[in-house]
Amino acid sequence: MTGSTETEFANGSPLEAYSRSSFTHEGLTRDIYRRGSGPAVIVIAEMPGITPKVVAFADRVVDLGCTVVMPALFGEPGLDPNAMAVPAAALHMAATLTRACVAKEFTVWSLGETSPIVGWLRALAAHEHERCGGPGVGAVGMCFTGGYALSMAVDDRLVAPVLSQPSMPIALGRRHKAALDISPADLDRVKERARRGDLEVLGLRFCGDRLAPGDRFRTLERELGEAFVGVEIPDQFANKTVPFPPHGVLTEHLIDAPGQPTRDALDLVLDLFRRRLLAEESVD
Repeated sequence: MTGSTETEFANGSPLEAYSRSSFTHEGLTRDIYRRGSGPAVIVIAEMPGITPKVVAFADRVVDLGCTVVMPALFGEPGLDPNAMAVPAAALHMAATLTRACVAKEFTVWSLGETSPIVGWLRALAAHEHERCGGPGVGAVGMCFTGGYALSMAVDDRLVAPVLSQPSMPIALGRRHKAALDISPADLDRVKERARRGDLEVLGLRFCGDRLAPGDRFRTLERELGEAFVGVEIPDQFANKTVPFPPHGVLTEHLIDAPGQPTRDALDLVLDLFRRRLLAEESVD
């Protein structure tokens, strides 16, 4: 596993404060974007990639006192789909999703499988833990990548996993709606950590989100018990300026104002990192 020399991103980009490098594991190389100091948090972007809203969330984690590492798994980093006309944005999303669905690194349709890219993400987390130090590593998966943080938690170094609107496998039927994108063997290892009491998994979704069904949270509750904390937000508290149904809790549908349920969810994520990575007490 290797990391290349870091370079600065172009001025004017939402990523201008981030350095760009690459990480290689078992022949697979991906760009990564890094900012901050302190224990590492791997922020795995939702579709269609590292958008300005994903970067804004990452900035909050940096402000907390952590090092954010964002791998570019798909899409064009820094591109703002909200600046595009609605038809163009929809086409861009569809094209990005289609490419990901046929890529060998991602498992989209199958039940009970861990996506191959998770092995690369685990290696990245281990590399960043050695580089940044601290009691462990945090990880946030969103939408398409929502379940990856759970699969990464087979490694004891991953101590703060967040599953934001986990949407894989695609919810085609009853079994898929309740399924997790993790293999039985990996799930058993995560459950053992949960039984030992050294793992806390945070899940976020909107109540009416069909892409991240409630049945999936019921599965997480059953499998992980008290180690899973599920936050389900009524749809009426989503940002209504976004022209698609409530989905992105920490990004597109966030209303970043005190007293808003999505802001409360964001604060829970930051509090998890504060407690598990920075060894600070919970903020009421």
